[in-house]
Amino acid sequence: MRFLGNIEAKVDAKGRIFLPAAFRKVMQSLGEGQVVVRKDAFQDCLVIYPESVWNDQVDALRMRLNRWNKQHQQIYRQFVSDVEVITLDASGRLLLSRRSLEKVGIQSQVRFLGVGDTIEIWAADDSSGPYMDEEEFGKALESLMQGD
Repeated sequence: MRFLGNIEAKVDAKGRIFLPAAFRKVMQSLGEGQVVVRKDAFQDCLVIYPESVWNDQVDALRMRLNRWNKQHQQIYRQFVSDVEVITLDASGRLLLSRRSLEKVGIQSQVRFLGVGDTIEIWAADDSSGPYMDEEEFGKALESLMQGD
């Protein structure tokens, strides 16, 4: 499963957003009807996990955590409880809660980014955005690919 692309869209007054057609096709081809949405742990964006990807992520997290460690339990609890389980409507729209939209500063315009097995939703007017500057990106990529 690969979600790729950078697509802008609008949020309506009720918090509904059309999932871009390219992403809907990937979801439909895999028979995914539900998604899990949560705020990214590191940046101000929402992450859409197809249900199967979410389940794999939760299983991987649980395997790394000790149920008898207080901090581990708090991490797990926070990760799995602060989510929305959403079924796409017949028109291919997501209904996001006002709370989720406000957490990441989304008002009326969004940017969908396909990032492999998940989709990120960013405020379209976020000047800090999801990217590093081009020079920094080039250097980081070079270093990573050379194994430094």
